[in-house]
Amino acid sequence: MDKLVVRKSGPLMGEVVISGAKNSVLKLMAASILANDVCVIENVPNLQDVRVMAEILVALGMKVEWTKRNELTITPAEELLTEPPYDLVQKMRASIVTMGPLLAKAGKARLAQPGGCAIGERKIDLHLKGFAALGVEIKQSHGCVEGIADKLVGSTIYLDFPSVGATENIMMAAVLAEGVTIIENPAKEPELTDLANFLNKLGANVKGAGTDTIRIKGVERLGGAVHSVLPDRIEAGTYMVAAAVAGGDVLVRNVMPNHLKAIVAKLQESGAEIEVFDEDVRVKSTGKLNSIDIKTLPFPGFPTDMQAQFMALISVAEGVGTITETIFENRFMHATEFSLMGADIKVEGHSAIVQGGSSLEGANVKATDLRAGAALVIAALVADGPTTIHNIYHIDRGYDLFEEKLKGLGVDITRVSGK
Repeated sequence: MDKLVVRKSGPLMGEVVISGAKNSVLKLMAASILANDVCVIENVPNLQDVRVMAEILVALGMKVEWTKRNELTITPAEELLTEPPYDLVQKMRASIVTMGPLLAKAGKARLAQPGGCAIGERKIDLHLKGFAALGVEIKQSHGCVEGIADKLVGSTIYLDFPSVGATENIMMAAVLAEGVTIIENPAKEPELTDLANFLNKLGANVKGAGTDTIRIKGVERLGGAVHSVLPDRIEAGTYMVAAAVAGGDVLVRNVMPNHLKAIVAKLQESGAEIEVFDEDVRVKSTGKLNSIDIKTLPFPGFPTDMQAQFMALISVAEGVGTITETIFENRFMHATEFSLMGADIKVEGHSAIVQGGSSLEGANVKATDLRAGAALVIAALVADGPTTIHNIYHIDRGYDLFEEKLKGLGVDITRVSGK
């Protein structure tokens, strides 16, 4: 199995171009199940998760081609199958969002409970509640969930929590339902708005994405479309934190600054200097930072996907910082790995208390999930001695050209191939 070896690199200098958003493209690919014509998705990050989703679509009978390095062409199935293979579903949590499109297009779907990063239970009860409200009969047994519906009928659905996946899944199921569906208390993440824009290009009637209420008027048929994936705000945030921790002057290009407000605010609070332009963000830092407190919240609050990267920052900043995780109950597994490098972190329930000012040392550590892997790389930038990061398949799931982009900023990073 591959691993990364990272050595202390000094200040980061240069620019990095952000790829399309992982958390958007997977849902756009799932939405292509709904289309009756060819879909072309541009600005696609070449990630392991994208390749898995492509395999799922092919297994369902569709044709998926990389027509360019960052462009996918998806052709509808002549006969759409409705049960994605178990081994593929187990690789990726986002596979659950194929269920809504399959129910809308074929009237049935059967999936194993999805896998992915071990960061919490992440139940799918809100997804199923929404499907049931649209007229789907749900059955769960032997680790699988099955939905069957003669037809989907619009309904008003209130989400107890603004779940991104549930909002997306219900929205995709509702676009072909009879009548009007209203989703109250939906998620407001930018990736969800990107999905709504794509659905509307296909011919759907979705209004209110990004607000407190989404209104979907069902249509009889969806066509094809060409759509470019929005920039990945989490990838952008990761490089911004790396520049703040290591010090230097880095221009992060191809971003949507409105999606980065919480990250920018916390970096400024820590002492980094941030300049915001129309489509770029510049980070300048001496590497000497102040500790901060973090509380993860649904968008537009601080993103849970940036929690681990900021734990790396707080570990080396001056003072004590507290991180409170409100989204996932098991997302502090990386704290143990940071401790192996010399960080002083105490986890108490949903909070982690980080005593900053630690002098980190290189060590053998493992990526416990996707974002934790990137965070360990950030910590390694300022650690004495080489850091070897194992289980980097997690990183490959979410960061396109990760080593190449870091090398372009001056990072000493090497991938060592395993047998």
